[in-house]
Amino acid sequence: MAVDVLKRVPVREQDPKVRAANFKEVCLGYNDEEAKAEASRCLNCKNPQCVKGCPVAIHINEFIHEIQQGNIERAADIIALSSSLPAVCGRVCPQETQCEGKCIRGFKGEPVAIGKLERYVADWAREHGYFAAKAGKPNGKKVAVIGAGPSGLTCAGDLAKLGYEVTIFEALHEPGGVLIYGIPEFRLPKDAVVIPEIENVKKLGVKIDTNVIVGRSITVDELLNEEGFDAVFLGTGAGLPKFMNIPGETANGVYSANEFLTRNNLMKAFRTDSDTPIKCGKKAVIVGGGNVAMDAARTALRLGAEVHVVYRRSEAELPARVEEVHHAKEEGIIFDLLQNPVEILTDENDWVKGVKIQKMELGEPDASGRRRPIPIEGSEYVLDCDCVIMSLGTSPNPLITSTTEGLEANNRGCIIAKEENGETTKQGVYAGGDAVTGAATVILAMGAGKAAAKGIDEYLNGRKE
Repeated sequence: MAVDVLKRVPVREQDPKVRAANFKEVCLGYNDEEAKAEASRCLNCKNPQCVKGCPVAIHINEFIHEIQQGNIERAADIIALSSSLPAVCGRVCPQETQCEGKCIRGFKGEPVAIGKLERYVADWAREHGYFAAKAGKPNGKKVAVIGAGPSGLTCAGDLAKLGYEVTIFEALHEPGGVLIYGIPEFRLPKDAVVIPEIENVKKLGVKIDTNVIVGRSITVDELLNEEGFDAVFLGTGAGLPKFMNIPGETANGVYSANEFLTRNNLMKAFRTDSDTPIKCGKKAVIVGGGNVAMDAARTALRLGAEVHVVYRRSEAELPARVEEVHHAKEEGIIFDLLQNPVEILTDENDWVKGVKIQKMELGEPDASGRRRPIPIEGSEYVLDCDCVIMSLGTSPNPLITSTTEGLEANNRGCIIAKEENGETTKQGVYAGGDAVTGAATVILAMGAGKAAAKGIDEYLNGRKE
């Protein structure tokens, strides 16, 4: 196919009007011809900046070169050296601010679609039954990983490749963390993508024990002192939702985005045969502007609601990925920007019936670097609705730090750990991902898991005091 080197090969997607009524994946990905054409746009830089922009340092230029040559197995081998979850990363990573944001091709045209090419290779490997990663020779040492989300799975996979005996302890009944309970099917299919990637980690010899709440079922100290583990990695995420503390927030029909998405994604509440159905009514209000807010909004839309995203800043400050905002708009979601809820209104049975909203204007930048929203006096109005979904961020659950001697957290409840290797204040215990940084992206959590695996290996082999 003809290729314009300045423009990326378009990726096929479901029609917005069709996908707004189903939970099938929106993006259909590249076929063989499209992938090879897009790969041909890569400049094969000798000093690839894209690799520097990748939190797990995938050899991007090398795997793309193999796609150009038609060597997809070799491309999969190259990716497997750095990533245990390539089909996930190819779908949900914010490539536009990471690898693609540093792509040299992007300075005089559109950057190479690195994420879509990674997805293509991972999907090809899965569909052809090709498993690239290899377990290392057993070294006789045991590591416990707490949490089967992106950081835990990455840390476990990397340690298994180094020969460690690894057991993951997961609180929920299914492994995957946010990949399973947080990100909707239409962005990240569970049976087709997430579960096979988890199975690939298990093929490396990693054991996964579910329904184990560390801090209740067993403690970190017991794992180290009684269960024979030589080190522990904490990848417990940040699942404690934040709220606004405004009047009416405890009413029926008010959800945290965590609850709303978990019930839909993990418990399949969107299905007509669900044991735990969830209803949005005719109109839903989502408060917040991040990726989780977009996921909640697009899920509510598919459940039949008219959806309003209420965000107190302008579109320029929306923290969600540009692609997610674009998809949401295409599907018909309404953005009420520079507006902020001040009260949730209820009926006589304490069910949501509307939100009192105050309009805002932007002032000088605040500590985040974004212009601070300032209320406009006398601008309040009521937006009728049947449910409100709060998507204001999350913080780590304090259970681990409160039950582990010598493990310290900061004033935000995040575990204190070194960025370069995940080392915490307790010897032999490492941590990474949202449990350390607060809510962030999948790929940053993976990068932290990878760094911690390296740190654990150095610690257990005496290469670092």
